[in-house]
Amino acid sequence: MDIIYINDLKIETIIGVFDWERQIKQTVIFDLEMATDIRQAAETDKLEDTLNYKAVAKRLIDFVGHSEFKLVETLAERMAEIILTEFAVPWVRLRVNKQGAVRHAKDVGVIIERGVKPS
Repeated sequence: MDIIYINDLKIETIIGVFDWERQIKQTVIFDLEMATDIRQAAETDKLEDTLNYKAVAKRLIDFVGHSEFKLVETLAERMAEIILTEFAVPWVRLRVNKQGAVRHAKDVGVIIERGVKPS
């Protein structure tokens, strides 16, 4: 198993349960690890033979930017579903960081793993 990753992807979205959070966009930060097999791409040196991380990022930026979830848990779950189904990734690990959500904490969020991690 190989992993293609995207770290520190910052996306503005409406998220939160409080009234004031429903009125503004907040920055949420994402780290992703996606299982794939890069051997064919390494052999051919062609983009179409690998997981296109730019396409993944663009899709997530569009989705998250237009979403209005209350919970980061829901957002994380929907993002994982997109990655697994639209990009044929067998396993994903996703960290969602909502900085500033807890006073005196640098960041807070969730980490989820979905799919089957190839061995």
